[in-house]
Amino acid sequence: MTENILDELAWRGALNQITDEAGLRKLTDEKQVGIYVGTDPTGDSLHVGHLIPFMMLKRFQLMGHKPVILIGGGTGSIGDPSGRNSERILQTMETINHNKEKLTAQMERLFGRNNFRIVDNYTWLSKLSMLDFLRDYGKLFPVNQMLAKEVVASRLENGISYTEFTYQILQSIDFLQLFKHEDVQVQLGGADQWGNITAGIDLIHKVQGADAKVYGLTNPLMLKADGTKFGKSAGGAVWLDPEKTSPYEFYQFWFNQDDADVEKFLKFFTFLSKAEIAALVAATKTHPEKRAAQRRLAQEVTKFVHGQAAVDQAEAISAALFSGDVQDLTAAEIEQGFKQFPDTTAPKTPENIVTWLVDTTKIESSRRQAREDVQNGAITINGEKQRDLDFVVDPASHFDGQFVIVRRGKKKYFLVRVQN
Repeated sequence: MTENILDELAWRGALNQITDEAGLRKLTDEKQVGIYVGTDPTGDSLHVGHLIPFMMLKRFQLMGHKPVILIGGGTGSIGDPSGRNSERILQTMETINHNKEKLTAQMERLFGRNNFRIVDNYTWLSKLSMLDFLRDYGKLFPVNQMLAKEVVASRLENGISYTEFTYQILQSIDFLQLFKHEDVQVQLGGADQWGNITAGIDLIHKVQGADAKVYGLTNPLMLKADGTKFGKSAGGAVWLDPEKTSPYEFYQFWFNQDDADVEKFLKFFTFLSKAEIAALVAATKTHPEKRAAQRRLAQEVTKFVHGQAAVDQAEAISAALFSGDVQDLTAAEIEQGFKQFPDTTAPKTPENIVTWLVDTTKIESSRRQAREDVQNGAITINGEKQRDLDFVVDPASHFDGQFVIVRRGKKKYFLVRVQN
């Protein structure tokens, strides 16, 4: 007998709340279910924190169910009150449409172009008049129940506008619309969406009848072993857009996860089997210094988001940095891999190595120190160790004339950007 999707999600630690587990289990055993996740186009890229419900949605897709992604051109124009203590800044429709295009491209990268649908709630919400909204839907939402929803209750002390207060009604209309016209019976979201999801189920039951088979489930808040929220790096958010977070930086984010978190993240963010994950966890306990589990985690998630070529590129950059053999890297790979190192600028003019290290780039503090480091073999220029005090640095000789890579000692790198 095929394993139920809920058993798979439970083993992976991906289930938080379910409105009716027995009913949803029966439904998913009987048919391929339409299930949706919504996201508002408040930005032009998702980050790894946003990825959490979409990983769950992908699992539904892989088990034959029918994923629907709602990009909220309508709700995104007013703002979701969840998770904040202040009003969201309203965006222009031009910005919203730009963000929708970018998010659509990201979703197509994750889910392919077949066997899933993208919808925009602006299509139906924009057609609602104020009178229709109040008459057809406002009457069905008791204010006392709306106030009791955690997402609203948490905002009452600091204040919440009527605009954001009505967000749960609009999201409920979305669920009703998708139930009636897109054969969607399940809504999936983060733990903070529970109130909005249950409000949608209540609306469907009031409009379509109490026997309407609709369900909601949420994923848990993702925390690291130290209690901090998952999804941030030292540089801020880790984006899915390669222009905001390079594939190399993305790979390194996953590779640098703590041993205490790697099993959880392997279960949640990869499609590896129980046996594969168990073997990786065992290898981490036996030889933690090899970071086999973290490397596989980085490979799998980077491949899912950016493709195998990005994995190969990230690992080539990592290997070059470790060995110092940077000669074969491209200028684009240099741009990705050396962001975390000190950088400076230098003109294209060829110059004596000592003068260049001291006066031009300020990498060395004095001529005496520069001469000593060169003679001792501590200075490597573009992957080649230089011991000759008469060596001339030619900034145009490598990496399309854009960069010079200096390594002092074994680990201290400097990125020199060549000025045109």
